[in-house]
Amino acid sequence: QVQLVESGGGLVQAGGSLRLSCAASVRTFSRYLMAWFRQAPGKEREFVAAISWNGGSTSYADSVKGRFTISRDNTKNTVYLQMDSLKPEDTAVYYCASSGRVTVTGRVGAYDYWGQGTQVTVSS
Repeated sequence: QVQLVESGGGLVQAGGSLRLSCAASVRTFSRYLMAWFRQAPGKEREFVAAISWNGGSTSYADSVKGRFTISRDNTKNTVYLQMDSLKPEDTAVYYCASSGRVTVTGRVGAYDYWGQGTQVTVSS
């Protein structure tokens, strides 16, 4: 069982930055593939970024490439999402997710555990 708790969301103006954190309560955190997804009102949950167990491999959605950076600190059981140059279309609830798989993937069904989400609102 993996429990994930996101934090760091909030209201920011377009062009601003936020850093999301996701703390995992599991002893073997370094074994897990971690990812961020988001869901806007009336839309399906979509992939944002993923990072392999050791941080050696990352993947990003085209819509956030060059603006968002995913990272992890296995000593703190935490994964981060640095979001820069935010746009109003980035407004959504952001979810952290974990998977026992090795290969980095953006497929929703590949992830086993999910956090409760944190709201990010970008004003124009």
